[in-house]
Amino acid sequence: MSLLVVGSVALDSLETPFGRREDVLGGSASYFSTCASFFGPTRVVAVVGEDFPEEHVRFLGSRGIDLAGLVRRPGRTFRWKGRYEFDLNTAHTLDTQLNVFATFQPELPAHYRDSEYVFLGNIDPDLQRAVLDQVKGPRFVGCDTMNYWITSKRESLLRTLERVDMLFVNDAEARQLAGEHNVVKAARKILSFGPRAIVIKRGEYGALFFSGDEVFAACAVPLASVFDPTGAGDSFAGGFMGYLARCGGHDHATMRRAIVLGSVLASFTVEQFSLDRLRTLTPEEIRSRYAEARTLAHFDELEADLFNGSGTPR
Repeated sequence: MSLLVVGSVALDSLETPFGRREDVLGGSASYFSTCASFFGPTRVVAVVGEDFPEEHVRFLGSRGIDLAGLVRRPGRTFRWKGRYEFDLNTAHTLDTQLNVFATFQPELPAHYRDSEYVFLGNIDPDLQRAVLDQVKGPRFVGCDTMNYWITSKRESLLRTLERVDMLFVNDAEARQLAGEHNVVKAARKILSFGPRAIVIKRGEYGALFFSGDEVFAACAVPLASVFDPTGAGDSFAGGFMGYLARCGGHDHATMRRAIVLGSVLASFTVEQFSLDRLRTLTPEEIRSRYAEARTLAHFDELEADLFNGSGTPR
């Protein structure tokens, strides 16, 4: 099955308690497509500047990613600079330079227009709908957004949500979008906006899935080493959508497995800076950690004699 991602390819400068890196490969489409590529072919639509290193293009191409939609424009590549304290769940933005990304107008190559699975990265909701207008008849559309678009272009975002199957947001974004403090109430309200499912990403605490009356909670894989959480959410979405496209279905059971696999891919991403851990990651390591995640979530059925006659545990 064909999978398309539209988003950013960027150069990041990062600072965490464990080190610093300058001008490393970043951007939502970079993380997403690399993680999705473990499950099948992925198509990328993004823009970079004249200064974007060719070595990064070669790396993405080596993953079997179709880069016909990666265009190079005069000017500088989108750059983001951020810092993390010991609470790695919160990124402090130090500098954002949109550069060529500021005038990004996604144009899909002709052979991209039959993509059956589409992921709309965190870009202007007007552009997200412009992408959907170019795709003939996708089977499943996933979408990401952020607090900036929720605040500045809410009505446009709501029009986009009417056309997507699943929304990926963190818990703060879900609360903001729904105007509800309780995450469960927020998810229910967001579903009324149009998506038939929502995944709420909760960082080191895992993820929550809501669809109709279905609720699923996936725990995160406990890690001894977390160096850089940048791109974890996009890695999660890449693993999720990559597995969905590989299976060619999106029933609840498939999506539950996809959520766990998304968490597994994100857990590898944060172990090193940028996409460095993904460069050496193997399918065998993914399978092993997926099995570990299943073990973490497993428990036995309630035994009939667990409670005594008074209803209290023995």
